[in-house]
Amino acid sequence: MNDLLTEIWESIRRNKLRTALTGFAVAWGIFMLIVLLGAGNGLMNAFMNQGEHFATNTMAVFGGVTSKPANGYQTGRRINLNDKDVAITQSALFSGNVDKISPELFKGPYTLAFKSRHTSVYLNGCYPSLMEMNKIEMLEGRFINQNDIKQHRKSIVLAASHAIELMNGGEDYASLIGKTVTTDNITWVVVGVYKTDRTAQRVEAFAPITTMQMITNDINYVDQINFSFHGLTTKEENEQFEKTYRAALNRAHKAAPDDESSIWIWNRFTQNMQMDKGTHFIRTALWILGIFTLVGGIVGVSNIMLITVKERTREFGIRKAIGASPWEIMKLILAESVSITALFGYIGMFLGMVACEVMKMTVGQSSVEFFGETVQLFVNPTVGLGISVGVTILLVIAGTLAGISPAMKAARIRPIEALNDVN
Repeated sequence: MNDLLTEIWESIRRNKLRTALTGFAVAWGIFMLIVLLGAGNGLMNAFMNQGEHFATNTMAVFGGVTSKPANGYQTGRRINLNDKDVAITQSALFSGNVDKISPELFKGPYTLAFKSRHTSVYLNGCYPSLMEMNKIEMLEGRFINQNDIKQHRKSIVLAASHAIELMNGGEDYASLIGKTVTTDNITWVVVGVYKTDRTAQRVEAFAPITTMQMITNDINYVDQINFSFHGLTTKEENEQFEKTYRAALNRAHKAAPDDESSIWIWNRFTQNMQMDKGTHFIRTALWILGIFTLVGGIVGVSNIMLITVKERTREFGIRKAIGASPWEIMKLILAESVSITALFGYIGMFLGMVACEVMKMTVGQSSVEFFGETVQLFVNPTVGLGISVGVTILLVIAGTLAGISPAMKAARIRPIEALNDVN
């Protein structure tokens, strides 16, 4: 074993440049594969992170602008949603699919004050079911309930970030429950504190929508309708439901039933289906690009082994003449191939994982503003140790296979031909 290692070292030492160039190709291949997979994971994690804020079996409905003339009205008319649209959503026509519903009414910013401290806040009037649909996590107290809605209570649920500001930097959320705060001379009773979503640029406080409509004189008006649904499991079923539902709302607003611009529907279920397809495509594309890069390194290993066999033909002939078996010759070539592949493969793996960590600390911390929200482009752009080691082991196996052909060629050398070789 020691003799074999010594011979491998001597061969590498005599051909430093060629070994370095081949090793670079191998290391570069595994490095690029890991970096590409890390970047792909970061991009896909960012997509999934945005989707995690909402239940997937929900739709959000917004008023738009008409794009077709209808019922004596010209195009370009603004459609504002109202309580009649909420009633249509809850009607028997859609009860076979619609489960829970929550309209929303957004107002602000207001100055939120508690004792001598204050902060800026947007108010979101809603139903209790919004908590489940938007996956709102309570830290203290409760969310809006049905009694708040029916009795038009001035109940408010604060974000943790607002609660901390009002508590002068403290995190004693429980002490705020039951206390009163004000927004532009309107007094509210704090009933709960929820976990702040750090990706949102506009952090909201929640209140009963009926109270919001009353104090803002926006009776019957809503900005958005959210509802959860069941029984729509395919793209075709969702598209048919959206078509029927949009037509019903359009008729209520005297718009063309097939006008898709007058009512906007954000279907999170079909969006999730599209994201799954997109992430699968990205993952496949990255693997293909990475493997092709890796193959380049493997081809380099095979080529250097062929050159090595050519240059050492005379040596191998002498070895066979003094009793070396074909297997011993093959073992020498294969061992050298595996050594180069393994050494530089693990160097590439280590550098690739370091690059992913650097990407996590730099690009992974950056974000962009998108429709009023702070969106991260990359979330945890790294590759697990198991995958990295597995890919590198696969590379070593491939390096072994790459050395088989040169090894077999060396083993077939006849001593008389090798001794006559002028190279």
